[in-house]
Amino acid sequence: MTFGEFARVKRLAAGFSLREFCEKAQIDPSNWSKVERDRLPAAYERDKLEMIAKLMGIEAGGADWLLFFDLASLSQKKIPDDVYSDKDVVEALPIFFRTVRGDKPTDEELNKIIEIMKRR
Repeated sequence: MTFGEFARVKRLAAGFSLREFCEKAQIDPSNWSKVERDRLPAAYERDKLEMIAKLMGIEAGGADWLLFFDLASLSQKKIPDDVYSDKDVVEALPIFFRTVRGDKPTDEELNKIIEIMKRR
């Protein structure tokens, strides 16, 4: 699921039309429509995204809250801030990227990724 798809589902579940939602969120309906259709990324600051999530009825700290912000980061082609702030995880990302591209990691690299995941 993309950020736009998720945001549209949550907006509709909260009972808002596009225009009503945008009025309450103080955002341009044309731009938000493009976000929901994945034509634009969720290019908003964290505090604005938090306000949007709350307006949609997404509970802070819950699974949907985390998914909302992860999808927003992905739509922006960014690594989520909480992931980027972990030095060990950032150092292991190139190993992960090579692995998902089909390059086999060394045993040492694989163990490093496994250890990071176990700490979570």
